[in-house]
Amino acid sequence: MLFEGYDVIVVGAGHAGNEAAAAAANMGSKTLLITMDMTKMGQMSCNPAMGGVAKGQIVREIDALGGLSGIITDVSAIQFRMLNKSKGPAMWSPRTQNDRARFTEAWRIQLERIPNLDFLQEMVTEILVEGEKAVGIKTSIGLEITSKTVILTNGTFLNGLIHIGDKQMGGGRSGERASKGITEQLIGLGFEAGRMKTGTPPRVDGRSLDYSKMEEQPGDEKPGKFSFTSTKPLAHQRSCHITYTNPTVHEVLADGFDRSPMFNGRIRGQGPRYCPSIEDKINRFAERDRHQIFVEPEGWNTVEVYVNGFSTSLPEEVQHQAIRHIPGFKQAKLFRPGYAIEYDYFPPTQLSLSLETKVIENLFFAGQINGTTGYEEAACQGLMAGINAHRKVREKEAFILRRSEAYIGVLIDDLINKGTDEPYRMFTSRAEFRLLLRQDNADLRLTEKGHQLGLIDDDRLEKVFDKRNAIQEVLVDIKQRKATPDEVNDGLGEISTATIKEKVSIHQLLKRPEISINVLEKLEPTLKEYFQRVDDEVKEQVEILTKYESYLEKERQHAERVESLENYRIPSDFDYDTVKALSTEAREKLGKIRPHTIGQASRISGVSPADVSVIMIYLGK
Repeated sequence: MLFEGYDVIVVGAGHAGNEAAAAAANMGSKTLLITMDMTKMGQMSCNPAMGGVAKGQIVREIDALGGLSGIITDVSAIQFRMLNKSKGPAMWSPRTQNDRARFTEAWRIQLERIPNLDFLQEMVTEILVEGEKAVGIKTSIGLEITSKTVILTNGTFLNGLIHIGDKQMGGGRSGERASKGITEQLIGLGFEAGRMKTGTPPRVDGRSLDYSKMEEQPGDEKPGKFSFTSTKPLAHQRSCHITYTNPTVHEVLADGFDRSPMFNGRIRGQGPRYCPSIEDKINRFAERDRHQIFVEPEGWNTVEVYVNGFSTSLPEEVQHQAIRHIPGFKQAKLFRPGYAIEYDYFPPTQLSLSLETKVIENLFFAGQINGTTGYEEAACQGLMAGINAHRKVREKEAFILRRSEAYIGVLIDDLINKGTDEPYRMFTSRAEFRLLLRQDNADLRLTEKGHQLGLIDDDRLEKVFDKRNAIQEVLVDIKQRKATPDEVNDGLGEISTATIKEKVSIHQLLKRPEISINVLEKLEPTLKEYFQRVDDEVKEQVEILTKYESYLEKERQHAERVESLENYRIPSDFDYDTVKALSTEAREKLGKIRPHTIGQASRISGVSPADVSVIMIYLGK
């Protein structure tokens, strides 16, 4: 045979597909990754950036578990910024600007180094199904390849339809054909499908822009990185810029609304609430006379610029006329216009927490096919689907992350229990335990789990243990080490904080909001000598754990109370229709989602606390 049977077949080589294929293959499964174009593996279809608020936490979690997105991001970055540093550590979120071409190249290089991973450039048109189990795939040229599991990561390609003004064309991305056949087959098998849309802004020639009319946005003075491995932080960076729309821009855009597919009814899919098109913004927020535009370079060695904040599907001539009224864009030349794209998705309530479908066994969904938006959201789903497909083949229990363990757990739990009828995007506000789920401690939370899965080697795990031990040693030391009034009062006075009247532990001083470890080093020479021997990552953890000690403890206790409900299992064959005390909506939702535990049942939209109590009483809990 041309292709022998596989353990895992992954359909689609975007962010979800690449993580899925890498995870399954690195864990030992014989894996095949199928894509319509191998030159665009891991393509950044929208903005050339990774991370951001909550998304940066996800990338760090992927890396801590042994995924590759953090490494790929670091080696292709052109700028690094830690967002929200003026707020508490739960809000700190790393973000990079990336070289689009290098990002794709780095993904392919990493994937081709994995021995268990094969590749095929083809279009999958059908899932091979026997009984109610997926057993392989069929391609557009009739090639049938068997597999024990199949992961669909089709992105925006399922019956993709591109809109630019009055024009429509089939495609999953600009210049690429749509994927046909899979949606229709899955509907025939009993799946429910829906339609969503997303958009992208025009790309312009950076040589035609006047940056003196814009505000420069440089990277951090001391740039960080995403991966906990030995990737290097940036030695030099490229700046982004900020400018704004104005009433004239809005008038030009509004004049073209009658030719906008979003307003004339040609687009049926629901678009992202938190990343609207420019025409949607000026329509919904008519009282605002300007909107922010981020001018983002596409790489180190290209003049192409991404106009973030100007996503549109208006006709090319309207886009071109409007964009030239933005400060700095008077002479702007378009490389390619913005467009909107509609595509099929499958409501994620049809999945189990492992991302395996409930209708067809051994079939997994990950990424935008589940109704999410964003590279990071897709990548973490791909990682989890790849892990669980491998474990399904080995007849092992599914790997599930709880809401208190990772943003990844929050995302998947939200999708499965609440569903989504608009593109789902992760925010820190979605995580009730966000102080525990910080970007800085992702390795301490998850690396041991990655090692147990087989994705983290012994050396890397040992480094995490060493880091954890070092943090505890410093915490013990600063509780025992005392500062006297003579040693620190002059320094405390200089920073306008209360002086001390007797010996006080360094730990107590560090609890003060205005005192950091950097300040402590300036207060007393022996402290400077002590902390200079401490690793920067360890110092950061010590400072956070000290300042937020009481809040962290309260959040841990809350998490333990909530998670106690996860210990109450619900039988898989439980008949909710027989429990008449349940509300009609609760019976319907519980019967559809079929939660595994009382905790999961309590998080389903439409299931009230009273309904949960009824179930617990009925089960004798």
